[in-house]
Amino acid sequence: MSFEEEWSAARATATANASLRLDHAPPSGGATGATGADLALDQDHIGAIGSEAYRLHSRLQTDGRHAATASAEAAGALAREGFASGAALARANGRWETQVKTLVAACAQISNGLDYSLSSHAKDEQRLYAEFTSSKIDEYLR
Repeated sequence: MSFEEEWSAARATATANASLRLDHAPPSGGATGATGADLALDQDHIGAIGSEAYRLHSRLQTDGRHAATASAEAAGALAREGFASGAALARANGRWETQVKTLVAACAQISNGLDYSLSSHAKDEQRLYAEFTSSKIDEYLR
């Protein structure tokens, strides 16, 4: 399966499955939406997206660089023979390396960010729920 096919499949799965549930604190009789949630977070799906980002990160580190040495050697050989395409190939190889590093960093950031979000979400939600229920706003909504 090509990268484009894998990426399209992963994106379609993430779009179809990712739902954020940010207000799943137990209802206290206060005013909430008809379902009790405006936005839902399914931790299994978010975790799966984070895992895929990590897998992509790992594969890009190796597969994204498999032609780097051969390209550099070819660029050097062409340049030594006086071909302008040697310098062009060296620039293209350098640009490719830069882009791969950028993608690897982005995948790491996505994976780490989702891991952090999952681990801190429950604590934040409990804190917000406690603050809200103890506030004057809660008294007015009852």
